[in-house]
Amino acid sequence: MQLCYIDASYSVISANHGNSFDYQCGLIDAGISNTCLDCICEVEPNCDKETGYADDGGSDSCGPFQIKKVYWIDCGRPGDSYEECTKDYECAKGCVQAYMERYGGWKCGTTCEDYARMHNGGPKGCKKSATDGYWNKIRNAGCSSDS
Repeated sequence: MQLCYIDASYSVISANHGNSFDYQCGLIDAGISNTCLDCICEVEPNCDKETGYADDGGSDSCGPFQIKKVYWIDCGRPGDSYEECTKDYECAKGCVQAYMERYGGWKCGTTCEDYARMHNGGPKGCKKSATDGYWNKIRNAGCSSDS
């Protein structure tokens, strides 16, 4: 039986396989690159760190990464509040990283395309044709699947 130990940021710390430990725990390392993060930020509100709430098709998104409240909850509720974190570039960036670490690999994959499409379409966004247009914007911002 495989038991995974996960810390508060959803990082796998170790896995117990009987008498041995490994740090993969059956999950693929889901580390989104800074290049990919920069492309995502660029296509949102042009990475405007002063951007507040914007109606995004029936629900609010906030900050330079245009994070929705449910996304912020999924990334572990960093910062003092949704509003404060999403408007703070470093907190919002950490939220995106934690979200990708949580869902990348086992829900989707670990390429920039997978991450961008998850950012736009949720944990299974890489499998949704509705995120194709968003991925095209990311590519136009200078990222490739390998970024």
